Amino acid sequence: MAERMLKFVTVPQQMPAKRAAAERRQDFDEIYREFADAEAARQASRCSQCGVPFCSVHCPLSNNIPDWLKLTAEGRLEEAYEVSSATNTFPEICGRICPQDRLCEGNCVIEKGFESVTIGAVEKYITDTAFERGWVKPGRPREERPESVGIVGAGPGGLAAAEWLRRRGYQVTVYDTYDRPGGLLIYGIPNFKLEKEVVLRRWKLLEEAGIRFELGCRVGETLSFADLRARHDAVLIATGVYKARDIGGPGSGLPGIVPALSYLIASNRHSLGDDVPDFASGALDARGKDVVVIGGGDTAMDCVRTAIRQGAKSVKCLYRRDQANMPGSMREVKNAQEEGVEFVWLSAPEAFLGDSAVTGVRAVRMHLGLPDASGRQSVDPMPGSHFTVPADLVVKALGFDPEDLPKLFDEPGLEVSRWGTVKVNHRTFMTELPGVFAAGDIVRGASLVVWAIRDGRDAAAQIDSYICSKAAPVAVAAE
Repeated sequence: MAERMLKFVTVPQQMPAKRAAAERRQDFDEIYREFADAEAARQASRCSQCGVPFCSVHCPLSNNIPDWLKLTAEGRLEEAYEVSSATNTFPEICGRICPQDRLCEGNCVIEKGFESVTIGAVEKYITDTAFERGWVKPGRPREERPESVGIVGAGPGGLAAAEWLRRRGYQVTVYDTYDRPGGLLIYGIPNFKLEKEVVLRRWKLLEEAGIRFELGCRVGETLSFADLRARHDAVLIATGVYKARDIGGPGSGLPGIVPALSYLIASNRHSLGDDVPDFASGALDARGKDVVVIGGGDTAMDCVRTAIRQGAKSVKCLYRRDQANMPGSMREVKNAQEEGVEFVWLSAPEAFLGDSAVTGVRAVRMHLGLPDASGRQSVDPMPGSHFTVPADLVVKALGFDPEDLPKLFDEPGLEVSRWGTVKVNHRTFMTELPGVFAAGDIVRGASLVVWAIRDGRDAAAQIDSYICSKAAPVAVAAE
């Protein structure tokens, strides 16, 4: 190991080459180029192989990161892929979109000044290489089981559960409202972070494994929840959360003020070649407009960077805290700044100006106060600090809340928490309805893709235990 690893003292941190900002503003292609074999091995060799790998500890999937870094450094890429995919259903996706700077890389034990291993880029390289060389195969079971499981939602949580259950022989059907599986992976995340072919490629593998998809199916309308339960031995609800949080104030209902997800879905559908009337009419197209995005998370970063690529006249991001307190990835903020986004820190909207359509946002300067009960600093408006930002398009990227599923599914027995999320037993993932489970954002609240994958896999294991316990033969006592 001494020859191959611990090279962080002599090898500097290096990401794959990034396309120039002027070039990437012109298209929606991914911004990072591929690692060459030698570069990936060199970066992997920087791992210190520490006794307590905090990168794994802080990964929601507990990925065996030092193991596959060592295998990569030694050129044993097929083994590296096997180790990586053992804990992660979609490593090629997580390598692209996980906020590694807040998770694995952000907790690397290598001291500042030497900088962390570029874990996400190596993970992406391993899996892309595995696809190129034909190592990635459909997860077919050794034996078929007669029991079936219905999964509502084809996002990362639902797909991870489907893959896990199919490997164990269950007959799995995934139901989704959209016409393509992937959920926000397809319709919410822009191409420059996750090219859609990456998701669609995985979908084909799942179909080859024997998973059935019923797309364009809205449970509660196209198919009743009672009928869904009657079809299957168990049901998993993995719908995610899509209801946009809103902000009021004078003028908040003006045309030209849109939720982030509506804006991103329109852009992604347009890129996929779909007919999008709101995009064609210009209502959800930023071209030639002054755009203001309100929010500081990863969704806000997706919106500002999408607007740049659509040819916006100007793009500003209003966030009520400072850069150090942003919930989004710092890497994404840096990419946005390079591409021409202007961040207006410590600013909060108070009103929206305009008559027949929005023409500006009136905002107020904020200052950080004492920490609140959660530990975050409070934010308070500064008297007399009002200012106006011109805007032809305002995108609200304030987060998401769950839909009212008991009403949507016409199933009053489906209990919800005080936050509106589906209430489950957190050990078994089962709701109050026997055989009905829930996982992912619809239980946890809006969170990361990697957490949805973890929850989907864990819920699948509990569904397996539930079905096996029902199928187990009952012992008959001897007379």
